[in-house]
Amino acid sequence: MPDFNQQVIEEFRANGGRVGGMFEGAALLLLTTTGARSGRPHTNPAVYVRDGARLLVFASNAGGPRHPAWFHNLSADPHVTVELGTPAGTVERFVATAVVTEGEERDRLYAEQAARDPGFAAYQAGTERIIPVVALHRLDLGDPERHRAIADHLVKVHAELRAELTALREGLGSAVTAAGTEAETEAEGPVVPDTPALGRRLARHCLTFCGALHAHHHNEDSVFDLLEREFPELSDALDRMREQHKLVARTVEDLEALLSSGAAPEVLRPEVDRLASRLEEHFAYEEARLLPALAPE
Repeated sequence: MPDFNQQVIEEFRANGGRVGGMFEGAALLLLTTTGARSGRPHTNPAVYVRDGARLLVFASNAGGPRHPAWFHNLSADPHVTVELGTPAGTVERFVATAVVTEGEERDRLYAEQAARDPGFAAYQAGTERIIPVVALHRLDLGDPERHRAIADHLVKVHAELRAELTALREGLGSAVTAAGTEAETEAEGPVVPDTPALGRRLARHCLTFCGALHAHHHNEDSVFDLLEREFPELSDALDRMREQHKLVARTVEDLEALLSSGAAPEVLRPEVDRLASRLEEHFAYEEARLLPALAPE
């Protein structure tokens, strides 16, 4: 299925939203969500229908017993990216907010889709779960209040990530000190907490932080396209921020590789310090360039 999805995605992007095979003639979009665990972007093709200003997608999973992974992802983080074919034969890409419909609205919308396409009636008949209907609302950056909300969110997320990174560095410092003390007193028996257990906790903390950072930068990359249209004077700065995202991502991947190898805290610590330095440089630049534009005094 991943290989099949990737073939559909590539064909969709190469042909202005048109694909052949089992999806030929279907109204199809590409939906990119943020992994609930990894924080990384995941793209899936999905059948959609227009409903006024919003787009509807259906978490049918071909009538399978479980919701598709993309539904779990957007339930955790409703900020998504949509790719849609245009009459001009290009692919339009935009940011949207996903809202899971409920109750009578969900039942009405699904019944309408089942009437349009009997396959969806068969999907629901083949599973005990209620197939969700998700409404995608395009993000509009034309409202100054929306600009201020983005600025406030940026400051909030940066503060949270800085606090998490500080806690992680302090934990690694304590683990390195504990390991040294344990080695010095080994003959007398352990007098410090179990350092392997501490290392496992730190590894989980580190992976959680890495996932949160991946998610933040993935969402920002999607919003940057909109900001560039709204604030063309920020084009060069946004390009620099995109490059900073790539540099930070490579640093995070190096750290994740060390975590996967079971590296000790004393090996992890300099990598986390390197990440902290690059991340602070990026945060400072981003705040200096975006906040005055989004929330002028």
